[in-house]
Amino acid sequence: QVQLVESGGGLVQPGGSLRLSCAASGSIFSINTMGWYRQAPGKQRELVAAITSGGDTNYADSVKGRFTISRANAKNAVYLQMNSLKPEDTAVYYCNALYSDYARRQFDTWGQGTQVTVSS
Repeated sequence: QVQLVESGGGLVQPGGSLRLSCAASGSIFSINTMGWYRQAPGKQRELVAAITSGGDTNYADSVKGRFTISRANAKNAVYLQMNSLKPEDTAVYYCNALYSDYARRQFDTWGQGTQVTVSS
């Protein structure tokens, strides 16, 4: 069983910055893609950014140029540096990982979510 533990959310003023962290633990052979999603009240969960094990990245148009995703493969960790935050970035942010166990079975797992609130 694999767990994703997120940290780094909180309250920040518009224009401020936050850094989210997510670490995976458990029976992991390899992690392919790790990503961050968010869900605002009354809205569907959406992709914010994703990164492959090779370092290829993908960003939502709304965060390009402001957010940066990175990962530390040796630590099974992924990070999201969020700069120039806007009130519309307010949401619960979820970490996601597509991984393989030692039997080479693939799984898709989620963290518990961390609240990010951008408000003056």
